[in-house]
Amino acid sequence: MQLLEPNWPAPKQVVAFSTRRSGGVSQPPYDSLNLGDHVGDDDIAVRSNRDLLYKKMAPARIDWLQQVHGNAVVSLPAAGNSKPIADGAYTSIPNIACAVMTADCLPILLCDERGSWVAAIHAGWRSLVAGIVENTVSAYGGRRQDLMAWQGPAIGPCHFEVGPEVRASFLAASWAQTHPEGVRSAFNDSDRPEHYLADLYALSRIALVEAGISANYGGGYCTYCDKKDFYSYRRDGETGRMATGVFLRTDTFS
Repeated sequence: MQLLEPNWPAPKQVVAFSTRRSGGVSQPPYDSLNLGDHVGDDDIAVRSNRDLLYKKMAPARIDWLQQVHGNAVVSLPAAGNSKPIADGAYTSIPNIACAVMTADCLPILLCDERGSWVAAIHAGWRSLVAGIVENTVSAYGGRRQDLMAWQGPAIGPCHFEVGPEVRASFLAASWAQTHPEGVRSAFNDSDRPEHYLADLYALSRIALVEAGISANYGGGYCTYCDKKDFYSYRRDGETGRMATGVFLRTDTFS
């Protein structure tokens, strides 16, 4: 299993990762490291794939979310045994991994400069519009300027075609009101009339800056273009899911 390692200046106790689609046991069309248990793949294969990731992350554990494209954020570990219904998670507890699953939507990881707090965000366009970034950052108790963000693999502006209602939703978002020109510039005309090619990376950077985070890293991937490394729902329809997560290591604490 080869993981994508974020290129950000996080403290040494912060461990961040994003899985690629290779290195697992799932059969087509989920080949091969599908981690999603909700996409129709064989349950045994998904459990085997997750076990491979758990071994890689040990002794940390991953607390999965039930993602619904909303703006709810939860603190981990969550109470009870069921998966929290949320699209963002944060923790300051070592060896508890915040993780989100994607196959075109944008995963965003956060950490603070001291390495005492981490978060993961499932930032599809609906969640972005609804304020998932602000909600997650609001859960941090320190100075927002001490936070940094990394944008993981998502569909690129070359293939993320949307209708005028999506563009209008972003322009009406509360966090976008101070950056209207930046939001407009994130939408380029598509070949289809009244459709646009949207730049999720640019839009999320605006949301991050508006939330007080100027240290932004990552971006530049395209899950649709890179079939070898990434799943893409827009490209394939029936497909697997990748995981992007972050946790605090115990062995670097005194």
